[in-house]
Amino acid sequence: MRLGLNLGYAGARVEPRLDLVVEADRLGYHSVWVAEVYGSDAVSMLAWYGASTEKIHLGSAILQMPARTPAMTAMTAVTLSELSGGRFLLGLGMSGPQVVEGWHGVPYGKPLGVTREYVSILRSAFARDKLEHRGEHYRIPFDGPGSSGLGRALRLTVHPTHDIPIYLAAIGPKNVSLAAEIADGWLPFWYSPFRAADVFRGALEDGFARSGDPGKRDRFDIAPTVPAVVTDETEQALRGVKPLLALYVGGMGARGRNFYFDLVCRYGYEEQATRIQDLYLAGKRAAAVAAVPDSLVEEVALIGPPAALRDKLEAWTESGVSTLCVIAHDVDTLRTLAELVL
Repeated sequence: MRLGLNLGYAGARVEPRLDLVVEADRLGYHSVWVAEVYGSDAVSMLAWYGASTEKIHLGSAILQMPARTPAMTAMTAVTLSELSGGRFLLGLGMSGPQVVEGWHGVPYGKPLGVTREYVSILRSAFARDKLEHRGEHYRIPFDGPGSSGLGRALRLTVHPTHDIPIYLAAIGPKNVSLAAEIADGWLPFWYSPFRAADVFRGALEDGFARSGDPGKRDRFDIAPTVPAVVTDETEQALRGVKPLLALYVGGMGARGRNFYFDLVCRYGYEEQATRIQDLYLAGKRAAAVAAVPDSLVEEVALIGPPAALRDKLEAWTESGVSTLCVIAHDVDTLRTLAELVL
């Protein structure tokens, strides 16, 4: 199992935390990952990190597909890959309806169909095919209403010298299956290794079968993002993760359209998830945080002293995780995890 570092996205201020990235590079971490929602963007941060490191891979977790045309994403991915010597990992996701329609001002549409077409267009662009696509969601060259009629099929001018792995963020069964079918890796969040066999394995196996590639299972990178704290103050650290978990379960989406709420319900926490969401949407955020059970945090995070983490890490390895992408805020945690895993 490899280690990655996920720095998420910026809040009120952009803080690059180069100390963590440079140390992860020195320790032999496989990758550093950056997210985006409606604040800092992932591309700028990854370019900054790439210029300050030597070996560590640079992953987007995620670039929002509705925010960029597939061709623009292909240009960006190839540029980052070539500048970094082939270190770029292209993580993609649909985000959610509230962000896509509320911030980007475009329809959320049909996630499965959009994702399938988007990845197909990317692979054509990376291969330097003439870009021609006729689908339900994308038409290249564009010939629809308002077209000038002057568009023509073009090739990427840059000749890529490195492969660019494509990862998909997914937690719903159909999306997980699609990732296993068409992508090179999968980026789950709030992944429980203790529930993986029951919740995820069937969808993954279905996707591998539909891919038509008998060796894909062995190459497919499962890379969950996991909050991690090496500490003897376990209860305090558990409390530190709860606000983020309450945000996702309670407020990251509308009632009836929250993928993280649905995931936690599939883990067996339907009663608790409903209470968290009810409180969060009622504006009672402190109560929502307090309603997050310790047992859920312990399933989806790595918290505790080194000896306890050594035992917990076995579950992550046995569940099929190949790259453990930790959310860590201190150098000591990075170093201890490197000692335990690498």
